[in-house]
Amino acid sequence: MVDDAPAVVLARARKLALSRGDVRRDAAMVQRAKQKARARKSRKQKWDDPDAGGRDPVGLGELLERMMRSRGWAEPVAVGSVLARWPEIVGPQVAAHAVAESFEDSVVVVRCSSTAWATNLQLMQHDLLKRLDAAVGHGVVTRIKALGPAAPSWRKGPRSAPGGRGPRDTYG
Repeated sequence: MVDDAPAVVLARARKLALSRGDVRRDAAMVQRAKQKARARKSRKQKWDDPDAGGRDPVGLGELLERMMRSRGWAEPVAVGSVLARWPEIVGPQVAAHAVAESFEDSVVVVRCSSTAWATNLQLMQHDLLKRLDAAVGHGVVTRIKALGPAAPSWRKGPRSAPGGRGPRDTYG
């Protein structure tokens, strides 16, 4: 049996890190530590500067970021980013067959061109979530709900017979 070279190198690196005393951390823990450090640094900067009276010039990006954070707009901005950048994030082949329709409660609803593509997207969900985490931030999107093509309604008019099920076709 031939060993997988990248897996062997990864195992060796992990062993070396453990022997040095390094601890494995998940991404959420690292992000929380960075946020705490940023908050600590900003508090320290406010009180350490004797001339800090709020009248110093501030960059526009920093000003907008502060305003978004104070008003709780971080998630809505990320939502718009997910929907607007969907083709860029998932790639042209997937974007040709799957369109992001909505984003609610960290779930992206995607309409696919066929039921086969909807199934394929469910299978690719783990990789797509990794790409979304890298593009818009960790934890913004937690699930992708892939829907098949919308089938036409066979109900016409104000009255319809109960149980009318229309023709038998999968529409995709």
